[in-house]
Amino acid sequence: MKQSVKVAIPIVLILVAAVAGGGYYLAQKKAQPAAKGDKAAQGQVLYTCAMHPFIIKDKPGVCPICGMQLIKKVEGTQASAEEQKMLGHVSLSPTQAVMANVATVAADYIPLSKEINAVGIVQYDQSRQAKVTAWVAGRIDKLNVNTVGAYVSKGRAVAELYSPDLVAAQQEYLLALKSREQFRTSSIQSISQGGEGLVSSARQRLKLLGVRDEQIAGLEKAGHPNIKLPIYTPLSGVVIEKMVQEGQYVNMGDTLFSIADLSNVWVEVEVYENEFSFVKMGQRVDILSQSYPGKTFSGRVSFVYPFLDPKTRTVKVRVEMSNAGLKLKPDMFVNASIKVPLGNSLSIPATAVMDTGKRQVVWIETQAGMFEPRDVQVGARVADKVQILSGLKRGDKVAASGGYLIDSESQLTGGSGGGHQGHGGAAAPGAPAAPAAPAPAPPGAAATPPAGGHAGHGGAAPGAPAPAPAPAKKGGGMGMDDMKM
Repeated sequence: MKQSVKVAIPIVLILVAAVAGGGYYLAQKKAQPAAKGDKAAQGQVLYTCAMHPFIIKDKPGVCPICGMQLIKKVEGTQASAEEQKMLGHVSLSPTQAVMANVATVAADYIPLSKEINAVGIVQYDQSRQAKVTAWVAGRIDKLNVNTVGAYVSKGRAVAELYSPDLVAAQQEYLLALKSREQFRTSSIQSISQGGEGLVSSARQRLKLLGVRDEQIAGLEKAGHPNIKLPIYTPLSGVVIEKMVQEGQYVNMGDTLFSIADLSNVWVEVEVYENEFSFVKMGQRVDILSQSYPGKTFSGRVSFVYPFLDPKTRTVKVRVEMSNAGLKLKPDMFVNASIKVPLGNSLSIPATAVMDTGKRQVVWIETQAGMFEPRDVQVGARVADKVQILSGLKRGDKVAASGGYLIDSESQLTGGSGGGHQGHGGAAAPGAPAAPAAPAPAPPGAAATPPAGGHAGHGGAAPGAPAPAPAPAKKGGGMGMDDMKM
């Protein structure tokens, strides 16, 4: 019995070992094809050109068209950040650059001065206007000024007025003067001081009727009332309105003349709402008039009106200026120019900026013939220059002309980051997803043509054998085997 057990134990151990070894062998044999497949899949690395994606090779090198280094052909999100960035570049050969009229200019700091051009209207200086009115009811016996446009002086009477009320007030004043002399001799103090009160009251009434102090002094000296009262203007200037005729009766407060001093005038300039923020108090304004070609008048901004005209979308700016020789006439149309210094600012040609409505994009030359899109923030535009607030630095070369053709090339080659939405950007909401790229073919095999390809354009009918690659051209030319569509 003991001998049978001793024999059975080794036999069991041998069977267990045999079973374990067979299972391990079968597992390794099944895993070997999968490992070989993974290794083969990992070994299928293709290379393409970022500028010309139809160039596909199975080993690294340079693009036969633009000479750029080939990069690994990866699918979608497998691309590295640097490779995805390269997809936004556009490469132009020297011939393409000449045909597209591409010219580059370096961004630089230059002194900029924004010029605001606007139209304006000459107006009266409202602080230098006045009206001549009748202080008392009466009749205009004489007009010393009979025409509009006549110049009047502040010390010269413009009219003479007869008024019964004025004559009565003068008589009362003369009587008060006589009474004061009589009351002074009275021994009663209240009576002697009462005469002075009567004179003061009568004098005040004359002044309220428009009689001047020198006229009152003449009245005291003459001892009899003046039948006609001279009327004076409150300032020197030009008569712009005449409302009365000689012999006409007027009431108290009626306007006889309107006077304006035109030695200084206002110019009300209409500045558009996107430019009035540059206008500051005290800025110099140059005024040009068609009446005086070649002559420039100058003034200063004295006020910016606090409201906007809803019809013209402009803000009025008041400019005060002297008017020597009365050359500027009220209601005259003029052109105004306001120069606003912006200091040294980074600027580029305005033609280099592509405005999409939401973004401003410029194309920067990173290498000779290679351009990269860049978003910028622009400021003021001055003539053919535009101020750059952010996005560029000094020395960056931008495409001053031909930018739209570069952008079109980027769109055709599928580059990202161009001036238009869809150049590699995210798809619009609701847009169909882009078709997945086909799996890479094994080395040496012809690439499968894209769906929808036409016969003779490199496409093959379903089920047909792949065509043999065309032989390379003699003389170093690019062979069709470089283009795997």
